[in-house]
Amino acid sequence: MNWIALTTPKRFGDSAKHTPDSHRSDFQHDYDRLIFSASFRRLQDKTQVFPLPGNRLVHNRLTHSLEVSSVGRSLGNLVVSKLRNGLNAAEQQAILHIPSIVSAACLAHDMGNPPFGHSGEEAIRQHFIDHESTYRHLLDDWEWADLTRYEGNANALRLLTQQLQGRRSGGFRLSHAMLASILKYPYPSTAQGKKFGYFKSEAEAFKNIASETQMQANGDGCYSRHPLAYLVEAADDICYQIMDIEDAHRLGILSTTQTLELFRNFFTDHPNTLDRIASTLHEVTDPNEQVTYLRAMAIGHLVEHCANAFVQHISDILAGVPQKALTSMLPSTSTQALENISKTAVSLVYNYPKVVEIEIAGYTIIGALLETFCHAMMHPNNTRNKKVLRLLPSQYNCSSNSNYERIMSVLDFVSGMTDDYALKLYRLLKGINLPSL
Repeated sequence: MNWIALTTPKRFGDSAKHTPDSHRSDFQHDYDRLIFSASFRRLQDKTQVFPLPGNRLVHNRLTHSLEVSSVGRSLGNLVVSKLRNGLNAAEQQAILHIPSIVSAACLAHDMGNPPFGHSGEEAIRQHFIDHESTYRHLLDDWEWADLTRYEGNANALRLLTQQLQGRRSGGFRLSHAMLASILKYPYPSTAQGKKFGYFKSEAEAFKNIASETQMQANGDGCYSRHPLAYLVEAADDICYQIMDIEDAHRLGILSTTQTLELFRNFFTDHPNTLDRIASTLHEVTDPNEQVTYLRAMAIGHLVEHCANAFVQHISDILAGVPQKALTSMLPSTSTQALENISKTAVSLVYNYPKVVEIEIAGYTIIGALLETFCHAMMHPNNTRNKKVLRLLPSQYNCSSNSNYERIMSVLDFVSGMTDDYALKLYRLLKGINLPSL
C-alpha cells in the first residue's frame, strides 16, 4: 500500500471530474458533510455508556464522537511530523492530509450504532437468533450471518454509502480514503473473527473503496486494514476508556481519590511529571477540575505513545501485516495503567445498576420494534401491518422482493432512532401512551 493511493480524494458514488476547492480540502468537505448531517445530530440522543441523565455533564454518542475526532486529529498531526523524513515529495504531500482524514473518520465511526449503546447491537442479533424459525429459511448463509452477527461498524458503512429512496446515489459521497479509514474490520460477516466491517448489501461498495485506496486483498472478501484505521481505532480506545472514568467520577460512582490515582498511574516512572502534577493539584482544589487536568495529561500521554507505535510499525502496516491495537503497544507503565482503568470500568462502571437497567430496556424496546416492523414488512397485506408500514419514513419504504433487503430497510429505520424516539414509538405501539394532536 502507498500513501498516494491511501489518501485519494476521489468520492464514492461521484463520477464527476474531481475539482479541488480553493479554500477547503476534500477531507475537510468530508468533515463538514458529516457534522451538518441529521444522522450525526441524532447521536446527541444516543447512549454512550450511561443513561442520558438530564443536565449531568456525561457523554452521549455525539460528544464522544467529537472528542474522538479531536484526539484523532492530534494523532494524525504527530504521525505526519514523525513520518515525513524518508518520503519523496509526492508522498510528503499526500500524508499532510492524514489529520483531516482521521478526524473526519472519527466523527463517523459511531454513526451506524443503534440506540441504547452496545446493548442495542446485541438486541438486534438476539432478535433474529430467537426467531430463527421465522427468518432463517428466507435468507442465504451470508444474509443470515449479517443479521445474527449484526454490527454497528458495518452499519456505518451502509449508512454512509447507500442510496435511500428519493436520495442521490453514493450516500454522503465521502472520499474513499475516509470511508476506508472507518473499516476496522475489513471483511464480511461470513469471515472468522469477533466483528466484521460490511454487510452483503455493501459488498460492491466495499470492493470499490478497497480498490480505489489499493487496500491489500487477502481472499474471500477479506482485506488488510487501511493504515489510518489503526489511528481511528486508537483515538476511540483512548477516549472511551479515559472518558468513561471521568463520567463515573461526575456521577459519584468513583471517588476523586480513586479517579486521580487511576490517571496518575500513567506517570509513575516520570518523577518530574509527578512533581508537576502534585504542584498543580495543590493549586487547583476543585475535584472536577483536578480530574479534568489529569485526564488531559493521560490523553496526551497516550496520544504520544500510540503515534510512536504506529510509526515504529509502519513498514508492516503498509505491507498489510495485521497488527495489534496501538493501545496494546504501550510502554509497560502505561499498559498497566490502562489495564487498571479497564478492570475498574468493568467492575464498577459497566455493571453499575443504571447502566444494566438501560441495557435491559434496550433489549425490550428494540426487540419489540423489530418484531412489529419486520412482521409488517414481510406480511404487508395484513390490515394492521398496512397501518404500521405507514409509520416508516418514505426513504425506508422498501419495494424490493428480496426478504433480506426488506429486513435491512427495517434495520436502517430502527438503528437510526434516538433513544427517546425508540422509547416513544415502543410506548405508542404497545398502547402505553397515545399520541397527542
